[in-house]
Amino acid sequence: MKRLQILSRSPAETRALAGRLGAHLAPGDTIALRGELGAGKTEFVRGLAQGLGVPEGEVASPSFALAHEHQGRLTLVHLDLYRLSEASAEVLPDLEDYLGGPQVAAVEWAERLGNLLPPEHLEVRLEITGAQERRISLTGHGSRGEELLEALVAAAPELGPGL
Repeated sequence: MKRLQILSRSPAETRALAGRLGAHLAPGDTIALRGELGAGKTEFVRGLAQGLGVPEGEVASPSFALAHEHQGRLTLVHLDLYRLSEASAEVLPDLEDYLGGPQVAAVEWAERLGNLLPPEHLEVRLEITGAQERRISLTGHGSRGEELLEALVAAAPELGPGL
């Protein structure tokens, strides 16, 4: 399991990092986002969307709708599971349709997926360290998660070897 830790000094830096990652995403990729309210999960998804060529301004938190789909070079499915205490039986079939299919899934509050979280994914944990600063910890799960981390470091050498 490969890991990388980055300090972001602003929402713009968080989006830029995620945009670099978004440029390397492929069908079936899952980005599992974790962090408290206000940590920057939706900002990270905005950056992923930019990297996928989704028009700017389209991404908002889908808290009330559970999922939003955005069209870019690939379809980005943005799931926000904040309102679910756990992935309940009523929504399991719907959630499974979004994971591992021909689209990219970015899942906020991914811990609520439980066993539905694909074993091959990239975990992104955001921690508030200051008014604008965030510690972003990326962990590659499975070979695809590790490939995404390697691609991110190759695209952004200033991140350092860190893996």
